[in-house]
Amino acid sequence: MAVSWRAVVLAALGAIPVLLVPQYAVVLGWALVVLLVVLVDLSLAASPRDVVVRRTVPASVRLTQPTSSSLVVTNTGARRLRGVVRDAWQPSAGATSNRHRVSLPAGESARLVTPLLPTRRGDRAADRVTVRSFGPMGMAARQLSADVPGRLRVLPEFASRRHLPSRLARLREMDGRAAVQVRGQGTEFDSLREYVIGDDVRSIDWRATARRSEVVVRTWRPERDRRVLIVLDTSRTAAARIGELPRVDAAIEAALLLAALASHAGDRVDLIAHDRRVRAQVARAAGPRLLPALADALAPVDPTLVEMDWPATISAIDQRLSQRSLVVLLTALEPAAVSHGLLPVVAPLAHDHTVVLASVADPEVAELATSRGSAAEVYDAAAAERTELERAAVTLRLRRYGVEVVDALPDDLAPRLADTYLALKAAGRL
Repeated sequence: MAVSWRAVVLAALGAIPVLLVPQYAVVLGWALVVLLVVLVDLSLAASPRDVVVRRTVPASVRLTQPTSSSLVVTNTGARRLRGVVRDAWQPSAGATSNRHRVSLPAGESARLVTPLLPTRRGDRAADRVTVRSFGPMGMAARQLSADVPGRLRVLPEFASRRHLPSRLARLREMDGRAAVQVRGQGTEFDSLREYVIGDDVRSIDWRATARRSEVVVRTWRPERDRRVLIVLDTSRTAAARIGELPRVDAAIEAALLLAALASHAGDRVDLIAHDRRVRAQVARAAGPRLLPALADALAPVDPTLVEMDWPATISAIDQRLSQRSLVVLLTALEPAAVSHGLLPVVAPLAHDHTVVLASVADPEVAELATSRGSAAEVYDAAAAERTELERAAVTLRLRRYGVEVVDALPDDLAPRLADTYLALKAAGRL
């Protein structure tokens, strides 16, 4: 039962007769009057047990995009339902205006819409629906909360999509319209054309030149249908907050942009999210099915507070790849974690595949390195400088093994990784 403000006002009005006749009998009599009115009003209220509620929620929505939850409320009782229906959600679902006033005759239904604006990706679960039914006088209400299942999957925002058109333009220049002239392991013959100053002399086709009266060169284009495996680190280092978001969110943005670009280039893209075991995976999805599959798989992925098991990760990579491929490791360039975990096992991986390590840099470290205002800031700057030197040393060791390293700020990681992919494609290393 719930008491409304009207019952409180009615009880407060009892102060008037009490002041006029200050006796206990008057106080008790007024209290009984208020109680009787409340009970009568409560008995005339429609039973919330006679209310049937059905929920309709979209299957998914991208982060920062608005959506809504719909409740169909049916009054199966014999009395008019006067009251409030509350559609409760997790706070991160961003439910606003979720209390709906209703006046529903017996046997009729109404649709109640609750706007949602999610603030976090993942699965957002609906809470219980509460029906509060008031009597005709609005003094008191009967209340019931019921579980009405509902789940909204909030997909990654994919804000890095804005970088895709410019990278696709560069890809078109490489693939067919302006064939590359550098021959490598990952290029295939395109056509013959006349030699111009600046062409690589190694591209001259001497047999074709002998058949003609001019020097002829071969042009090459990047091979299609190559394998790209994206490995997303979901260990404790992925939980570190860079700015307002955890490091894994920037890595997911980079993975989506790279997958979109590689798919347009005709390459096959797979993904695994791993720490000590596989948390999510996408395989054999191509064309228009790839990005939806990636977004759906990555939406509920959250970091776990465990150390990354790199030997198990390398084993998972070997199980999925039977030919030379591009392996992209989206992980943290933390000196201790890389030195003790990745470095001992990366050499065989870099020997069999083209390996790129992409890491999110913390802008606060660069800010600390420039602060000199006080003794504490000087110590912070020294620690930041030491961190940068250790990261540079680890980067150098990785590059000695043949690993390409991309270390960029959160907003720059996705386009930088896409540029690295295009550079490897143009150099024939895929």
